[in-house]
Amino acid sequence: MQQILIVDDDIYISGLLRETLTKAGYAVACAFSGTEALDCLTGEKPDLILLDLMLPGLSGEELLPRISGIPVIVVSAKADTADKVGLLMSGAADYVTKPFDMQELLARISVQLRSHQNTQDGGALTFEALTLHPDTLTAAVGGEQIRLTRTECAILKLLMQHGGKPVARTAILDQISFDTPDCTERSLKQHISNIRKKLQAACGKDYIEAVYGIGFRMKS
Repeated sequence: MQQILIVDDDIYISGLLRETLTKAGYAVACAFSGTEALDCLTGEKPDLILLDLMLPGLSGEELLPRISGIPVIVVSAKADTADKVGLLMSGAADYVTKPFDMQELLARISVQLRSHQNTQDGGALTFEALTLHPDTLTAAVGGEQIRLTRTECAILKLLMQHGGKPVARTAILDQISFDTPDCTERSLKQHISNIRKKLQAACGKDYIEAVYGIGFRMKS
């Protein structure tokens, strides 16, 4: 059974979420402060975290960078676009504004859990007609198979995991640095260029675009 950790100091919202998620078949744990959530993460890790920002002790913004390997959906009353972009750039998988529709939240949770499971299993990722097979360092589009280097595969995988959302250059370098130490700030642009050329050669479509001042994203 997949486990979800709710981090919210509002007892009413936590209770409502716990009841709904339990009925949906999830195991649920609750933390009412950032510090308590951090303690929870020292034990058995949940499969997904619902994170409020306005927390006593350690705030959601302070807690987010300390979470790794777990998809985090920020659930907050803050609706400013800059807040959303900043948190997505800091590693949040998704952002839902309060008040929220419960069915929409359940759908977003399902999408993130499925995406994370595919990643953990080394399974294929898809974006429109493009399919990536990380285990074999290949992609397929338009009936053509494309061979990728380990670095190219890691970059493309990260971009596809974020769908059409922009991924900051620093985030790309940080998240792929363990497996691909050859990728540096100077060489990242060249790796991206190589990926774009390979995809265009196979199907004539440019799947990646630069986002000025931020980084890169998959393009529909």
